[in-house]
Amino acid sequence: QVQLVESGGGPVQAGGSLRISCAASGRTVSSYTMGYFRQAPGEERQFVATISWSGTRTDYADSVKGRFTISRDSGNAKNTVHLQMTNLKPEDTAVYYCAAGFTNRDGMAPSDYSYWGQGIQVTVSS
Repeated sequence: QVQLVESGGGPVQAGGSLRISCAASGRTVSSYTMGYFRQAPGEERQFVATISWSGTRTDYADSVKGRFTISRDSGNAKNTVHLQMTNLKPEDTAVYYCAAGFTNRDGMAPSDYSYWGQGIQVTVSS
């Protein structure tokens, strides 16, 4: 079993920056694809970013490309993933979920992941 715990969310003004992190425990996820999804009230969960187990491949939703950066700790301690968010917009307001999956798919679909964090709120005010 893998437990994922997010941290670092909160309120921020439009144009500001925020970094959220996801720490895995219970089993190493160094060989897992990691990703972030978000869900706003009344909307479906949507893909935000993903990073391969090696950290060499990343993909982003078009809406966050150029503003968000996903990364993971290097070496044997690849159990923490970070999402650096810059130039935040009110439409980025959502609950952000971290996910981990042992997959050879592209990591852009919720079905690619087996484990999910509890979610963390990010609120961007205008």
